[in-house]
Amino acid sequence: MSSLRATVRDGRLILDQPTSLPDGTTLDLVLDDEGDDLTPAERKILDDAIAKAWASAKAGTLRPADELIRDLRARR
Repeated sequence: MSSLRATVRDGRLILDQPTSLPDGTTLDLVLDDEGDDLTPAERKILDDAIAKAWASAKAGTLRPADELIRDLRARR
């Protein structure tokens, strides 16, 4: 089971779907905004940036995150 759908009624979550989860299972529910507000041009910029980052990762030319964060903080 990967997702559950609930409805809010009177300020309470109503979940009425069959499940194989055992009684007493605790779930963390998150809100899904079902999309974003990107324009087609903004979506292309994002997709291009992700493709460029993926190509860098495959080529092994990435920088460690702690190094990148340190350099960004030094720019302040």
